[in-house]
Amino acid sequence: MDAETVAGAFEAAATRWPARPVLNVLPETAEVYGIPAGEIAYGAAAERIAAQRAAFAAAGYVAGQRVMLLLENRPDFFLTWLALNGLGLSVVPVNPDLRAAELEYMIGHAEPAAAIAIASRVADLSAAAEAAGIAMPVVAPGDALPAPGRGPVCREPAAAEDREAAMLYTSGTTGRPKGCVLSNQYFLEAGRWYADAGGVCALSAEGERMLTPLPIFHMNAMAYSFMAMVAVGGCLTALDRFHPRTWWASVRESGATCLHYLGVMPSMLMGLPEAPGDRDHAVRFGFGAGVDPKLHAAFERRFGFPLMEAWAMTETGAGAVVAANHAPRKVGVACFGRPGPELEVRIVGEDGADVAPGAPGELLVRRAGDDPRRGFFREYWRNPEETEAVWAGGWFHTGDVVRQDADGSMTFVDRKKNVIRRSGENIAAVEVESVLMRHPGITAAGVAAVPDDIRGDEVFACLSVTGARDEGAARAIVDWALTQMAYYKVPGYVAFVDALPLTATNKIQRGALKTLAAELLRDGRAVDTRGMKRRTAA
Repeated sequence: MDAETVAGAFEAAATRWPARPVLNVLPETAEVYGIPAGEIAYGAAAERIAAQRAAFAAAGYVAGQRVMLLLENRPDFFLTWLALNGLGLSVVPVNPDLRAAELEYMIGHAEPAAAIAIASRVADLSAAAEAAGIAMPVVAPGDALPAPGRGPVCREPAAAEDREAAMLYTSGTTGRPKGCVLSNQYFLEAGRWYADAGGVCALSAEGERMLTPLPIFHMNAMAYSFMAMVAVGGCLTALDRFHPRTWWASVRESGATCLHYLGVMPSMLMGLPEAPGDRDHAVRFGFGAGVDPKLHAAFERRFGFPLMEAWAMTETGAGAVVAANHAPRKVGVACFGRPGPELEVRIVGEDGADVAPGAPGELLVRRAGDDPRRGFFREYWRNPEETEAVWAGGWFHTGDVVRQDADGSMTFVDRKKNVIRRSGENIAAVEVESVLMRHPGITAAGVAAVPDDIRGDEVFACLSVTGARDEGAARAIVDWALTQMAYYKVPGYVAFVDALPLTATNKIQRGALKTLAAELLRDGRAVDTRGMKRRTAA
């Protein structure tokens, strides 16, 4: 990829492979979304992108503005992004599960010039923009483009590859999600890394076909999946979501040669009855993270291809990715590979000193060479203090605790950060607590992770309340919470307590809270509200 922008990389691919398919919509996904099924060729996509780009320019959109996109896993997302990128605008992808409080915050923080959203969510985004005091017009795909709102035009670097291409929001430990500013370089590096990685996940330029059920508003699908296919002239099939019972039919129908996964997926697939067609596919490898170590080897034996575990973060992109794509592969021990020569790593203890070999510690990373931040996120928007804090001492502090064997192989141990990991979504306990505290009947809220056999973690809320403390009260609180935040962030268990464990400065003692949550769950003193946590129609 010699291009300097995402749009430039796509244009080069479309010139080289105009007749090849770049995007594919399966009938199952088409029915869910109410859109046409079938493939879109690079050349045809380029024509649609050029038309959209001209329309945005004619409506007055200019470089340095942002446009919010709530388009689920539809081809419109990629086509609109490329059209805007060609004009020097950035996109702010929106998780369609987000609700009122979350949308209002994102819009107020990012100040987009406009939003493109599926028709059923136009009113929601418009209401959130009004509540945030942002003049942000919202339209559905295909509608006439309005003039941009009065949002700011960001001053961007002179070099095209350093200019903002997207801002993705990621949960942290400080409450509100942080806006990760991602440059063109970030996305180009992801495509280059994948195209050149080799080993287990080697890609050819002969017509790869990738299948992903992962959300496009995350960096995995947006940066790695899409940019890898653009780099090698491949085709991406993005499902609306993971459907276990029809998964293998989708794999076969898509002609997938490779696929992406998260840990919950292999577990659910292994729970299905064995079938004669378990190996009836063309998949050479799966790329992902978090497979249950106990199931790793059994999955590979049953379905006939390797699950390649890897590590990266929204902030690191391909600037610091570790993958188990070369032998020796350590299957079944939560090993995610060895750092390549392009990456420098340290593993440190609480005192900041390097730990002994084989001992657990926090993973610190940076790019080797004279640009240690190459390929990483550019900054946390409007948060220079946090940006510099995570880069303390010239190293990016990941917050992940790992061990490194003598041969360089790394094993995931735990998260140092107070983040709940549920079905691939990072959930900040502090963010959930802050939303719960808006409820008029809650006087104190503490949120912790408890284990879940299917989803990894589940959200457990310890609440002090005025009024009733029974199951009905717990369910009423959860009903209310479902209108304020994404369903997966809402407590799956609620327990009423007289007081939370606090420090001398009245901060929550996180370790004690986690212990308390485990005890309340074990003793049957929590209301199980997991059944109320269902993805609502977008």
